[in-house]
Amino acid sequence: MGTIVSLIRLPDDQIARIQEVAKGWEIVQRTQDSTLWKERLKDAEILIAWSRVAAEEVLGPDSKLRWLQNWGAGVDQLPLEAFAKHGVKITNASGVHAYPISENILAMMMMFARKLHTAVRYQGRKEWGSFGQLNEIHGRTVGIIGVGAIGEETARLAKAFGMKVLGVRLSGQPTPNVDRMFDLTGLHEVLQQSDYVVNTLPSTERTRHMFGRAEFQAMKLTAYYLNIGRGATTDTEALIEALREGSIAGAGLDVFEQEPLPAESPLWEMDNVIMTPHNAGSNVEYDARAMDIFLQNLQDYLNGREPSVNRVDFAKQY
Repeated sequence: MGTIVSLIRLPDDQIARIQEVAKGWEIVQRTQDSTLWKERLKDAEILIAWSRVAAEEVLGPDSKLRWLQNWGAGVDQLPLEAFAKHGVKITNASGVHAYPISENILAMMMMFARKLHTAVRYQGRKEWGSFGQLNEIHGRTVGIIGVGAIGEETARLAKAFGMKVLGVRLSGQPTPNVDRMFDLTGLHEVLQQSDYVVNTLPSTERTRHMFGRAEFQAMKLTAYYLNIGRGATTDTEALIEALREGSIAGAGLDVFEQEPLPAESPLWEMDNVIMTPHNAGSNVEYDARAMDIFLQNLQDYLNGREPSVNRVDFAKQY
């Protein structure tokens, strides 16, 4: 039997679910008293969630760690090379965000179409007025860049609104509800056709600043750019330039190159920008869904198999 250390506080019912599967295993949770749980990190064979404070213990020469279940989907903040060197397997919580983030995407698209973001600003000033012609998303084209679980659910919702859906993914393999799928060579073709461009890309060496001046110039003047993937995929200065010059109509942003977004950023003051503080994936169901993934992987691990759900590929960096 071994030790499972959780770096997040889990409710009693979820601890009970782990104990039911991992009978005889010790489960240690992070507490306010760091001395109590830090000492146990060196004994952890399985780690739930990640924190930089754990690195020294779980990635040291005497580490017993064999598997990390990351509680988020992104792994760009993890020392992947060190994990690979120590032979530690990583799985993530990819998939738990599909519903909340796709709803966030549709909400932003509808806000821009119906100018609800402008209406809210008028309301804050107690001002009754007209702010121009309103639009609709029915019949429009959405281009989803990086079609995974979030992109697939976004495509399904978009089709319910009668939208045309274009997609870009590394493999170029088709998927339901995407009318036409492209590989990366078709990125600019998708940008040229889309009324809404949705960026769901992970942060990797390949995707860094994938959206820059050339990409914003390729978009329609009337198009909106939505980024709910990772901030590093977008050249912030190029985005600000595009918004100022009118190369694109607006941007809906949940992620940023620097977080929290600095107070001096021009994005705060732009009327054609909707921002949320990297919380599009937040949801009351999050932990329960992440736990389902962990327990599936835990069953594999305890039965002598490698955890297979959302296994992170070190070469791909996601």
